[in-house]
Amino acid sequence: MRLKHYEDNGKLFIRLLLSITLCIVVTLVVSSAILFTLFNRIALKQVYQSDLAALNQTSKEVVGMTESAQTLSFQLYQNLTISKLMFYAKPSIYDSVAAMQELSNYLNSMPFIKSIYVYNPNSPYVYLSSNSKQNGLLAPSELADQDILKMLDDYQDYKPFTPIPRTIPVDVDSTERQAVYTYLCYDAIGLTDKVNSAIIVNIDAQWINRDIGSHNGQANNGKSFIIDNRGRLLSGDNLLVGRSGDEATTLIHRIVADEDSDYFIDQSGGEKSLVSYTKPDSLEWRYVRITPYSDVTRQVNGIRVLTIAVAAAILAAGLIASFVLSRRLFMPIDRMASRMRTLETEKRNSLLTLRQDILRNLVLGREALNPRPLRRRMDDLGIEFDFQNEYRMALLAIDRFQSFSDSSGPDARVYKYAIMNICYELASQSYKVETVDMDADGVLLLLGNSQAAPFDDQELLESVLRHIQQAILEHLRIGVTIAYTDADSHAVHVHTMYKRVKQAAQHRLFEGYRALIRASDVIMPMLKEYVYPVDKEKRLIESVAAGKVDEAMQLINCMVNETRSHSVQVARWLLSHLTMVLTNVLHSLQRSHAIVFERSPEHMLATSDQPFETLQEAEAVFQALLEEVRDKLAEKRSMRHEDLIKHIHQIIDEHYGDSNLSLNWIADRLDLSPSYVGRIYKQITLNALIDVINSVRMERSIELLEGTHYSVAEIAERIGYTNPSYFYRMFKKHYGVTPTDYRRRIAGDEGKVAKG
Repeated sequence: MRLKHYEDNGKLFIRLLLSITLCIVVTLVVSSAILFTLFNRIALKQVYQSDLAALNQTSKEVVGMTESAQTLSFQLYQNLTISKLMFYAKPSIYDSVAAMQELSNYLNSMPFIKSIYVYNPNSPYVYLSSNSKQNGLLAPSELADQDILKMLDDYQDYKPFTPIPRTIPVDVDSTERQAVYTYLCYDAIGLTDKVNSAIIVNIDAQWINRDIGSHNGQANNGKSFIIDNRGRLLSGDNLLVGRSGDEATTLIHRIVADEDSDYFIDQSGGEKSLVSYTKPDSLEWRYVRITPYSDVTRQVNGIRVLTIAVAAAILAAGLIASFVLSRRLFMPIDRMASRMRTLETEKRNSLLTLRQDILRNLVLGREALNPRPLRRRMDDLGIEFDFQNEYRMALLAIDRFQSFSDSSGPDARVYKYAIMNICYELASQSYKVETVDMDADGVLLLLGNSQAAPFDDQELLESVLRHIQQAILEHLRIGVTIAYTDADSHAVHVHTMYKRVKQAAQHRLFEGYRALIRASDVIMPMLKEYVYPVDKEKRLIESVAAGKVDEAMQLINCMVNETRSHSVQVARWLLSHLTMVLTNVLHSLQRSHAIVFERSPEHMLATSDQPFETLQEAEAVFQALLEEVRDKLAEKRSMRHEDLIKHIHQIIDEHYGDSNLSLNWIADRLDLSPSYVGRIYKQITLNALIDVINSVRMERSIELLEGTHYSVAEIAERIGYTNPSYFYRMFKKHYGVTPTDYRRRIAGDEGKVAKG
C-alpha cells in the first residue's frame, strides 16, 4: 500500500510539473504572438509611410510636368508664326516654313517632348514636328497616329491640359508602339461643337516612368500604379492599362471610395499584399503602391524566429531543470519500485520457464504420464489445459528460418515469444490455449475444447490459423507455415500426435511458404519404392555442360515432381543428390574450360546443414546456378571468337598487298575451314570478310594517292590488285570518282591553299 501511495505521489508531482510547464508554454506563446502582431503593425505602418511619401513626390512631379506642358501649349498658341497655321486655311509657304522651324526649335530645346501636332480643321494638312521619319505637312489620311484624329473628334471626353496616357506608332512603317503622355490644347468656341484649332504635345512616357515605376529604390518586388481621372488602373512602368478583371475592379472601387490616403491588406495577383494609396491630386489622379506582404514582414519573420528560438531555449532549460529536480526527489522511491518490479519479473520468468519445460517434456515423451501427479504439478504451475478432454496440436514453423536467425540474432527468442503471444490472444477466443517454444524453428500451439465454439468446426479452425498467420506477418514481418492434427482425447497420444504434426510440417517442402497443412491429408503410407532416374541424371549433366538452362530445369522439375508421391525424406534426398551432381559438374567445367565462378560451387548451392525449405527455393537456387553457368560458357565462347577476329584483322593489315589474300587464304593460315571463318566473322562483325579486305585496300590506296607520286598501276599492284582496271572499278565504287580524278582534285585543292 505504501508503494502504491508513493506511486500516487509521483503521479501528482508529474501532474504539477506538467501544469507548470503548460503555463510556461502558454505564456511564451501568447507573449510571442502579441509581440509578433505589434511588430507586424509597426512594419506595415513604416512601409506605408515610406510608400506614401514616394507616391506623393511622384504626384508632384507629374503635376509639375503637366504645368510645363500647359505653359508650352500657351507659348505655342501665342506664337504669331505658329498661330498662322491654326487660323489660316492656306498659309503661305514662307509662313509654313517659319512655323515648322519654330516647332522644331521647341522640340530640340525640350528633349522630353516626343512630338508636336498643330491642327487646323480648315487646312488640308496636319503640321507635325517630331523625332521620327514622319515630319512636316501631312494629309490627315497620311498621319500614322490616327488615334489623335479620333481624340479631336471626341474632344469633350478629355479635359484640356490633363495628361492622356496612350501609345503611338514608333514610325510610319513600324508596327512597334511607344508610350506617351498626350496634352490637348484646343479652341472649340462656337456653335459647331467641333475643334477650331488645336495644339497637341506628346511627352515621352519614360521621363515620368523613371519616377513612377520602381520608385524610391526599395529592395522588394513592389509595383506602382496610377488610377487616372477616367478610373483606369495604369501600370507605373509603362503607363498602360495595368490589370483587368474582378480583382482590379474591386481594388479600384475600394480606393476610389476613400477620399483620403490609406492602406489595406488584400490579395493581388494571387499573393497577399500591402496596398498603399494617395488621395486625389489636382489632376484627380491617385497613385497606388502594391508590395508583397512577405517583403514587408521579412524582418518581422526574422524577429519571430529569434523570439521563438529564445522561448524554446528558455523552455528547454526549464524542462531540464525540472527533470533533474524531480529525479533527485524521487530517486529513492524509484529504486524501491524498480527492485519490486525486478523481483516480480524474476518470479514470473521462473514460472514461465517451468511451465514451458513441463509442456515441452510432455509432448517430447520425456514426462511420465501419471494422470494425478501430472495434474497436480500442472495446477501448481497454473496450467489449466486438460489432455483428458478433446485437444489438437498446431505446429508453427518459421519460414526462411536461417535468414530469420541471421537477421534477428540474439532477439530471435523475443520474436518467438511475440509469436506465442499472438497465438494465445487470437486462439483463446475460441479454444483453451497453451503455447510451447520447441527450441528450433517451431512454436507448438495446444488447442483444447472450451465449449465457446464447436471443437469439430474445421472452417473455424482454419480461419483462426489463417488469422494467426496474417497477424504474425503484419506485426512481426515473419511468415509461418502451420501444420495441425485432428482432434484426440487421450493423454497417452500426446507424443505420437506431436511426431505426426512435426512430420506434416515438413510437407512445407511441397506446399510452399505460409501453407496451412492438415496432417491427415499429407501423411499416407508409401505405396511403392522410389527408383532414382539415372538416365535423366545423364541428360541433366549433358544439358548443364552445354549451357542449356531450360532443358536442364525441365529435367530437374521432372525428377523432383516424381518424388511427390513418396515421402518428404525421399524428396530431400533427391535435392541433396542433385546438389552433389551439380557441384561435380561445376568442378568439371572449371577444370576443362578454365571457367572462374564468383563463388565456389559448394557456396553456390545449399549445403546439408541448411536444407531447402521449399521446392520453389531449390528451383530458384538451381535456376540461378544454371544461368551463371550458361553466361560463363557464352562469355568463354565470345572471348575465343574475339581473339579469332583480332587475328584475322592482323593478317589483313600485314598482307593486304598480297594478291592471294582471300577468305580461303586466311582460313588456310588459321587451319580452319573457310565456311567456319566466314560465318563466325559475319556473325561477330556483321560484315563479309572480302568486303573488309577491299575496304582496307581502298584506305591504303587513298594514303598512297595523297602521299606518293606512284602511278595508279603501281598503287594497284602495291595494295594487292593485279588488274589496274579492276582497281579503277573498285575505287570508283567506294568513292564515286576514279583514282586519277581523285589525285587531280587533291592537287587542285593544294594549289588553291598555296595561292591563298
